[in-house]
Amino acid sequence: MSTAWEITAFAYLGVVSIVLAVIDVRHHRLPNRIVLPSYGVGGALLVVAVLFGAPPSALGRAVAGMVVLFGFYLLLRLLSRRGLGGGDVKLAGVIGLYLGWIGWEALAIGALAGFVVGGATGVVLMVARRADRRTRIAFGPAMLIGAWLVIGASVAGVGTATPGA
Repeated sequence: MSTAWEITAFAYLGVVSIVLAVIDVRHHRLPNRIVLPSYGVGGALLVVAVLFGAPPSALGRAVAGMVVLFGFYLLLRLLSRRGLGGGDVKLAGVIGLYLGWIGWEALAIGALAGFVVGGATGVVLMVARRADRRTRIAFGPAMLIGAWLVIGASVAGVGTATPGA
């Protein structure tokens, strides 16, 4: 992260991630009152980051990433009503904003990582006999963990993804 505003934006995502993960695990909901303002707050913080030295191309990629990931999840929801909730679709846009900021590779890997984490969670719960094939499992935490694995790798300099590049 090259500017204090980028760090602030990602710190905001960190706080929101924890709050949403806890709520989703407990109640199987991703409340609009938290998810929807995250578009504006995250977007505004990233705009300010550009004003203070972050590359403008990162902002364009962030907006495109938001649209792409939101659209992808919306398509999945339309194809399988029981698979994803509307909150997951809205959260995907927020995650896409941040992963897009980092780069296209981060967006792709972060999106895939959410499904890998979600699948692994389901398998572990079934092996532990805490779930079966019909058990509803909150997917928001898996999406967020997948995103944060990529964000962490980016900050650590693992792979080719570099924040704001």
